Amino acid sequence: MASTPADAGLIDSATAWRRLLVTLALMTVGAAGMYVVPVVLPAVQADFGVARADAALPYTLLMVGFGIGGMFMGRLADRFGVALPLSLGAIGMGLGFAAAALSNSVWLFALAHGLLIGLLGSSATFSPLLADTSLWFARRRGIAVAVCASGNYLGGALWPPIIQHFVESVGWRQTYWGLAVFCSLAMFGLAQLMRQRPPALALAPVNVRGVA
Repeated sequence: MASTPADAGLIDSATAWRRLLVTLALMTVGAAGMYVVPVVLPAVQADFGVARADAALPYTLLMVGFGIGGMFMGRLADRFGVALPLSLGAIGMGLGFAAAALSNSVWLFALAHGLLIGLLGSSATFSPLLADTSLWFARRRGIAVAVCASGNYLGGALWPPIIQHFVESVGWRQTYWGLAVFCSLAMFGLAQLMRQRPPALALAPVNVRGVA
């Protein structure tokens, strides 16, 4: 992982805008974990033969994991840059979707969403990316952060029809296997384009201990 901050002259530069496009793509891919459950819920409910209230548990745990994971991933991003949490997120998404596809009960299905997809997966593509984006822009910071955040909503528009199509074509388990492969590879590949530390970090004091 690169640890040297970029030159401060790159703030608001073409490089920053290109990086923002990568961030938008990452946010959109990561959103898959948040929007897949409502689509597959009827199929999962029928497969496991559970009540709708029990079938909704995976989404509940997903949101809890997403919230807690956001704080953990944000801390990692502060210390090591966003590439590390994004790479961990790629692993979490891949393992989470795979574990969910292999689950033989709604409880295991729910744990896969809460601990892997939510806590370690999708959470890596939200708060760390918002914070990182804000450090690459000064004059256009507001619009840049808005573009970054819009990836979550873009994912909400794109993923449900895609997932619905594959659930109807090959079933929810095969759909999850496809998501495991695509999301993990896409996130990991895009994460390698985010290795440079933000230029704004070059303007911050490295150590303030002992300062009055």
